[in-house]
Amino acid sequence: MARTYVSTVVPAPADAVWQVVRPFDGLPLWHPAIASSALEEGGPASVGTLRRLRFAGGDTEVLERLTALDDARRTFTYELVEHPFPVRRSVSTLRVLPVTDTDEAFVEWSAVSEEDATDAAGARALVEELYGSGLAALRQRFAVDGPAPDPAAD
Repeated sequence: MARTYVSTVVPAPADAVWQVVRPFDGLPLWHPAIASSALEEGGPASVGTLRRLRFAGGDTEVLERLTALDDARRTFTYELVEHPFPVRRSVSTLRVLPVTDTDEAFVEWSAVSEEDATDAAGARALVEELYGSGLAALRQRFAVDGPAPDPAAD
């Protein structure tokens, strides 16, 4: 089993960041490597939901299943179901935590995978690049736009 871990600090409150990353079909709205996302079964907040992602710049697609969602803790977990990657099984978790002294968010994205022994290092590097570029784009989005308005404040 291999573990991949990437994290960043986003210049926005944790709740604002969670509103952006939480929708299970919303990855293309903030991740530059994902061209499209379509739900194939279930709803965007239902455990068991399947999403099909198409990567930008190619024909690569993956099918993922939401296995856990906890709004109170701002975390969700999903597993790869269909994919072209050199792993037998992969489970990923994205979590958003508050940085209380600065009112920012600490975001971590991790994966635990059973890798194909022929390219274990390549598989880890691919996941680190994918998660790292996504978190960098998320951080940049809030640095440029600032936090999304709080709909509850209206």
